[in-house]
Amino acid sequence: MSNGSKRFGQLDAIITGISRKILTEQLKELEADGLITRTEYKEIPPRVVYELSEKGKSLKPVMKAMCNWGTENVLK
Repeated sequence: MSNGSKRFGQLDAIITGISRKILTEQLKELEADGLITRTEYKEIPPRVVYELSEKGKSLKPVMKAMCNWGTENVLK
């Protein structure tokens, strides 16, 4: 979601090795923690979009630093 909003199906396709049930639970937890927002559109078929909240966006530099550290120290 760091590059924009995502629908559930997109997240399910991107994140491998996790069941749809666990993905749903994690999204609910991230929403409850205020890190993502969930927008439900009253359309047919229904559409739900997830995106980073301002609080979630504030973690982007931290996550990037952790990824860089992992690349330099773990993935060699």
